[in-house]
Amino acid sequence: MGMQAQIFWLVILSMVIASIAWTVTQEEIFREWRDLCVDKSQKCKTLFQRKFFYVFTCEYCFSHWVTILILILTQFRLLIDDWRGYILAFFLLPWLANFWMSVYRRLRVGIKHENALAEEVKERLEE
Repeated sequence: MGMQAQIFWLVILSMVIASIAWTVTQEEIFREWRDLCVDKSQKCKTLFQRKFFYVFTCEYCFSHWVTILILILTQFRLLIDDWRGYILAFFLLPWLANFWMSVYRRLRVGIKHENALAEEVKERLEE
């Protein structure tokens, strides 16, 4: 695979990983599951159980597991066409995915801030 194709796939796959990781760890559709995982990550007796449930509450941690699944499904390798390419992709894809999630988080905070300011101005005008 050429360098341009690899860059294209890096961007696309990292966005897919970011989307899945963000949805599971942050969005309302998984709130009940996430609340259960938060509770179990704090109250389970064994370290393994606590860490297992914690993975579903942290977008960074979860993105690594999603990356493993994506690499298995796509067989994407970075730069080197053997097992070393999988290792490189395993570390770069979650890094990029977390970059996208950081950008998305900042964008959402900015939008919420602007909406709050607009609502405040609207209330002042109505008075």
